Amino acid sequence: MIRKKEHAVYKTFLGVDFVVLSHGEKSMVTKMLYKTTDNVPMHAHPNEQSGYVVSGKYRLKFNDFDQILEYGDAYTIPANVLHCIEIIEAGEVVDVFTPPRADYL
Repeated sequence: MIRKKEHAVYKTFLGVDFVVLSHGEKSMVTKMLYKTTDNVPMHAHPNEQSGYVVSGKYRLKFNDFDQILEYGDAYTIPANVLHCIEIIEAGEVVDVFTPPRADYL
């Protein structure tokens, strides 16, 4: 699948704006558009989640991790692990989910 930027799908889930950049049978790429007013409470999903911080500043918590993330940082959260993110400074994060999140489609 190729999706040109003019065909990107903009969505909102639990108050957080994001873009579905691409998805296939086994993976999904999204760009989260975080605002400082967004709230991403502790939650888990059956998808492994890997992310790359494009801009902004965040506090990510899962398992024994409690880290501040900024431009250039990356992470992977295993499937079914409770995690949350605090938005310290607005910005963008590219997330990859495997398998694709059905609730984002």
